[in-house]
Amino acid sequence: MATCAIYLISPLDVGGSFPDRLARALDAAEVAAFQFRVKGVDEHEAARLAEPLQRICAEREVAFIVNDSIALAKRLGADGVHLGQEDGAVAEARQRLGREAQIGVTCHASRHLAMEAGEAGADYVAFGAFFPTTTKAVKHHAEPEILTWWQALMEIPCVAIGGITAGNCAELVRAGADFLAVSGGVWNGDEAAQVKALHEAIEAAGAA
Repeated sequence: MATCAIYLISPLDVGGSFPDRLARALDAAEVAAFQFRVKGVDEHEAARLAEPLQRICAEREVAFIVNDSIALAKRLGADGVHLGQEDGAVAEARQRLGREAQIGVTCHASRHLAMEAGEAGADYVAFGAFFPTTTKAVKHHAEPEILTWWQALMEIPCVAIGGITAGNCAELVRAGADFLAVSGGVWNGDEAAQVKALHEAIEAAGAA
């Protein structure tokens, strides 16, 4: 069984000392990708905030993914973009960002949306929320079996998201998640300790 990897999502506040926190988190254990997710700031300000974070990721060979905005991902030369259902089409992102870009799509708990994203050429699909989360309002609740269903059917990786912590991630790893997307489960505590604990929990679940 392929090992599940950590996909870190930023808190909404990425100013101040956050670059140092990101560096600590990425140095604590292996992280596959970091998603830059800010709301309510213009593209110029978002680009300014992203610059040190993108550099920290590049130095550690961690994929830098921009949430929601194809235009910002293009401006930054990011490794990819994560699209919600209202953030534009996979085809548009592919055309603007190129063949090498990682394009992910939020599919909530919908098998239909996931199939559509896969057929459109997405590089990964994201299912969730699996657990209650304070990071954003949850309208959709997903069950672990959707990960198992997807793995049996498709080659494209799937990401589990929503309220995931070191304490509850095992069933998602066993169900077939390729990546665990985590935000509050890392940033609401000591980021280095949380990433390390998450990594250890994934390894334990994968070995079980």
